[in-house]
Amino acid sequence: MGALCQRVAMKVAHLRSKEQATVLFTPEAPVRSEKMTFMHRLFSTFISLASALALLLATWPQPVLARGGGNLPLIRDAEIEELMRIYTTPIFRAAGLNPRAVRVHLIRDQRINAFVADGQRIFINTGLLTKSKTPNEVIGVLAHETAHIAGGHLARMGIEMRRLSTLAIISTLLAAGAMAGGAATGSPGAVKGGRAIMLGSQSMLQRQFLSYARTQEAAADQAAVRYLNRTKQSGRGMLKLFQTLATQYMASLRYADPYVLTHPMPMARIRNLERLVKKSPYYNKPDPAWLVERHRLMQAKLTGFIGGTRAVYRKYPRSDRSLPARYARAIAAFRIGDLRNAMPLIEGLIREKPKYPYFWELKGQALLENGRPREAIAPLKKAVRLAPRSGLIRLLLAQAQLATEDRNQARAALANLRKAMPQEGGRPMLHRLMARAYGLLGNYAMAELETAEAAIRTGDRDLAVTKAKGAMRRLKKGSPQYLRANDILTLAKRR
Repeated sequence: MGALCQRVAMKVAHLRSKEQATVLFTPEAPVRSEKMTFMHRLFSTFISLASALALLLATWPQPVLARGGGNLPLIRDAEIEELMRIYTTPIFRAAGLNPRAVRVHLIRDQRINAFVADGQRIFINTGLLTKSKTPNEVIGVLAHETAHIAGGHLARMGIEMRRLSTLAIISTLLAAGAMAGGAATGSPGAVKGGRAIMLGSQSMLQRQFLSYARTQEAAADQAAVRYLNRTKQSGRGMLKLFQTLATQYMASLRYADPYVLTHPMPMARIRNLERLVKKSPYYNKPDPAWLVERHRLMQAKLTGFIGGTRAVYRKYPRSDRSLPARYARAIAAFRIGDLRNAMPLIEGLIREKPKYPYFWELKGQALLENGRPREAIAPLKKAVRLAPRSGLIRLLLAQAQLATEDRNQARAALANLRKAMPQEGGRPMLHRLMARAYGLLGNYAMAELETAEAAIRTGDRDLAVTKAKGAMRRLKKGSPQYLRANDILTLAKRR
């Protein structure tokens, strides 16, 4: 639709240039000027309405990706990602999806929102995590988004958008024809009729799309309840959250969270969901205590890292001696470099839950980020032993080992990075760390190859070309590493 508007705008610009030439070089300039001014107004109206229609199509309910830009402010955290796996794995299996094939991504945004995009990917705002009262509320939303994936709603939505876009273009062109015909015959009524056709078509198409979206949302609600029943979980949290958001939506669109805009919530839908949820034998089943604690620790961590010191002490005053409160205050202290107060808090957390890997991870991170990498290695090794599948913790351990500038530690770091490859191989950071490790070990060919790999993944074409060429000069021709460097070089040149 945008391309159509652009083509029409170019046509109008062409007509304007002809209009100027006609006015300047013909004896009938005054008459032609008046007619062309009328046509100019006609086409300007058409452009305005067509552009408005294109904008309408572009802004129909869809995920709010990021505030003010196209790049999502994604965050990574081993503890929270593991908790999301705990929440989603039973749901994915109940939906017939492979838990390893679906990824949950965290967006740093304090508004309540979650959506599905790019195939089997669920995006969830930190605001939904921090504002949720129970794990069940988040699990319910994740079940709803899983239903969109299992039902193929994203692909179907694209097909529906393309269908309606085609209808919009046809309606716009028909309306433009009516307006142009009216202008040619000097009939203002026909011009107004053409405008009415265009505006009426916009309204009709919008109603069709919103009806289609509501149908998908209702289907996702029903599927989510089925998944929760299959996993013997309550839908009460999902219902409670949706009721709150529906009330917020009705009260004021201005202050509504994006979730109520991307997931239409009329009261009829809420009543149907309530009927389904209350029929479940698990309606009054509470979340297990250990899961509630994990949820609260996750919220404390997000507050500590994102909210800042003031937010931490407002939510978790010194009088609060709970585990989450001490966790948040420990994070807030080390983030401002106050290890004198942070370390006793962290040690207290470890004494209370010595097998919880993320307290050991926090100790290592606090020491590493405050210039004590050699001391950070032991607690990070402990965290890796307790959570051996976490590639993120291995990356942190490798950072600490490399920061010592010790060749023996560089070898250990390289081993950790290789073990992290299955989970984190797509991250530029992993390849940068490998380049540093190879550099410390004197293997400059591999250091250049890993630098090239990191560069191509971040879009730095020039650096990728330079380093790939350097690696190829040092590597044995025809070796796997040489071929990898050549592939990077070819890809960089294409870009």
